[in-house]
Amino acid sequence: MDVSYLRNTRSPFRPPLHYPLRSDSRVSISFGKTSKNVNSYSVCRKMCLASNSDTMVAGKVNKERKSSGISGSKNDEEYGDLKSWMHSNGLLSCKVVLKERSSHDSNHRPIHYVAASEDLQEGDVAFSVPNALVVTLERVLGNETIAELLTTNKLSELACLALYLMYEKKQGKKSFWYPYIRELDRQRGRGQLAVESPLLWSETELNYLTGSPTKAEVLERAEGIKREYNELDTVWFMAGSLFQQYPYDIPTEAFPFEIFKQAFVAVQSCVVHLQKVSLARRFALVPLGPPLLSYRSNCKAMLTSVDGAVQLVVDRPYKTGDPIVVWCGPQPNSKLLINYGFVDEDNSYDRMVIEAALNTEDPQYQDKRMAAQRNGKLSVQFFHVYVGKEREAVLDMLPYLRLGYVSDPSDMQSVLSSQGPICPVSPCMERAVLDQLASYFETRLAGYPTTLVEDEALLADCNLNPKRRVATQLVRLEKKILNACLQGTVDLINQLPDHSVSPCPAPYAPSLK
Repeated sequence: MDVSYLRNTRSPFRPPLHYPLRSDSRVSISFGKTSKNVNSYSVCRKMCLASNSDTMVAGKVNKERKSSGISGSKNDEEYGDLKSWMHSNGLLSCKVVLKERSSHDSNHRPIHYVAASEDLQEGDVAFSVPNALVVTLERVLGNETIAELLTTNKLSELACLALYLMYEKKQGKKSFWYPYIRELDRQRGRGQLAVESPLLWSETELNYLTGSPTKAEVLERAEGIKREYNELDTVWFMAGSLFQQYPYDIPTEAFPFEIFKQAFVAVQSCVVHLQKVSLARRFALVPLGPPLLSYRSNCKAMLTSVDGAVQLVVDRPYKTGDPIVVWCGPQPNSKLLINYGFVDEDNSYDRMVIEAALNTEDPQYQDKRMAAQRNGKLSVQFFHVYVGKEREAVLDMLPYLRLGYVSDPSDMQSVLSSQGPICPVSPCMERAVLDQLASYFETRLAGYPTTLVEDEALLADCNLNPKRRVATQLVRLEKKILNACLQGTVDLINQLPDHSVSPCPAPYAPSLK
């Protein structure tokens, strides 16, 4: 986000911003990389990561090539660092410290991260942030009824939080949240490996995702953000008591769409989803939380709401100086990339989605729809293919596809009268079903402009553009899932007793997307 615009505009509007706004007009987001394979890619990756120096941030002044966001040209210590501000506003003793590591781009400031200030054991409370330092809709809008109304209508919690922070940011150093906003400015929406969400990539950069369904998801999410922007004025009129303190224009006049989009993406990158709280408090912005904390798929630690505070109990031992990590939820890598700008190669929740649909032109469509519903499936069914469980996913799809191939009305009546997903299966039908699946996976793989071998070669290059790197990581993992599905299908074809049987014609075969 362009901070200079927010500071210098004469428009009567103020932004409270927990998102990083910078003069380079972009807000970046974090990504993480891990690899089990001992190859040139993993060796190179370790060398690249090792080049990031870690230094303590303890009240010293960081020398910058240029000033960041609200900070202007004055030293950071004029207003104290983030932890000092938190301690002066109710943060009790905590067992973490802020450290910094260099950015991929030498023109950008180093990013901060939360590390253990002492040795920690599993079950220790790393920190406890009082609710007075946590931003939620309940705090922003004051009236929980209004908060619930807004978030169940046309605006999401993220849009409301982004708007609040945009107005608050416009107050500059007068804002109570100035130290936190300044820290988010510094992070520029980046997590701990410093790549922006694809929502902020250029069209050329989005082409790194060609062949991946994630590219369409990014474009769809961007359209959703645009629709929310067009509804922003609703907040202004419905929560007038809140915005009386901001003598500025209504939102869509105060902030161009690109500014809001960057704010939205930045809030998205650091918002915490709290459990067992009211609707108006479920999404929270927590100082010392993300993006200062690193997300990891195999971690169990979560930020939780406890006795008037949000605290973090660690799930593993830490040595002094170790980065603190938290669980990012059961999200596939496509969501991790869009939401936080990183891909986790050890993500056991990674998955792809295959859409199968019965043919509506089929004369027996209604009977087949009824049979599918009886077995817990829909006429348009989404199958989730989890990493490491590709063969199981293929076997799960087969009964549904066989149903689509039934053509004889008497066979269809047999299906309707049977218990369970039973279809008469002839050798030629089974071959046709498996051939369709194999062809589908081959087509999906052919849609990527690079092969797995070429992806490995790209990732072995330490000088690879960070966005290209994280995009390549994603498509590489997708191809591995699709290849495993294809191999599982071919194995089933090879197990057929008679390979001389030709696939039977299927005028009303189900579609696969």
